[in-house]
Amino acid sequence: MTTRVPLSARFDLAHGGRWTSLSGGGREWLWSRHDPARSAVVPGSAFVDAGGLEECVPTVRGLPDHGDAWSRPWTGAPARSTASCAGFELTRAIGDEAGAVVATYRLSADPGFRFLWAAHALLDLSEKARLVAPDGTPVRIFPEAAPLLDSPWPSGAAHLDGHWPAPFGLELDRFGPDDGTAVGAVLRCAAVRVEDQADVLDLRLEAPPGVPVGTALWRNLGGFPENAPYRSVGVEPMLGAVFDLAEAGPGEAAVVPSSGELTWRLVVAAERMR
Repeated sequence: MTTRVPLSARFDLAHGGRWTSLSGGGREWLWSRHDPARSAVVPGSAFVDAGGLEECVPTVRGLPDHGDAWSRPWTGAPARSTASCAGFELTRAIGDEAGAVVATYRLSADPGFRFLWAAHALLDLSEKARLVAPDGTPVRIFPEAAPLLDSPWPSGAAHLDGHWPAPFGLELDRFGPDDGTAVGAVLRCAAVRVEDQADVLDLRLEAPPGVPVGTALWRNLGGFPENAPYRSVGVEPMLGAVFDLAEAGPGEAAVVPSSGELTWRLVVAAERMR
């Protein structure tokens, strides 16, 4: 038996529109780390990981690293705010539906503009947490997973396509204790569930037909960065099928239609099991 736990969110519009809190029922879901450099970034700065949830657009990896919106001040108010970026504008409206936090997005750009977007949410999870998605969901892994595979990574391959929960024998649904690894993956499904003992977080993405949707996973169990690793776990609803826009093939990135606008919604809800 589960009961709904109402959620609330807080944001830092001056510093990239970052979600600084997602909480309910006495639990904070977002992991964060203090880095004084985060408050001094400008467009073009190297990414500074402060945790929370960053709006990564028009790419996640690649250039600019983690996109262009995270390093710019947003205008407006938490309920409705806008980031004006190079070649596009992103507007986010925040609402509540039966205790769920609902973020409605609109990206405005020239028709044909290609982009990726990810709600780069780093979650504060225990070692017993797991990520639940439909068995057999297509999942894409990237070269940092190569040392964990039984067979060599194919020469020149940008990614490999397998199936959830253990593509190529790599079990990704459990987080577990730190083991010095860091792996990124993209699940081709629009809704996932994070179960952490009695607490549950549901994340669902709603987009127009034909827009590629998925959920990115960043499972860093003390394997990144190389010089000073720490633990961070990202569960990231996204538009697109790759991390780097430069690697996106046909149908693997979102495209602005002839209207000049593309809209989508992120719905985040929490429950507690009894």
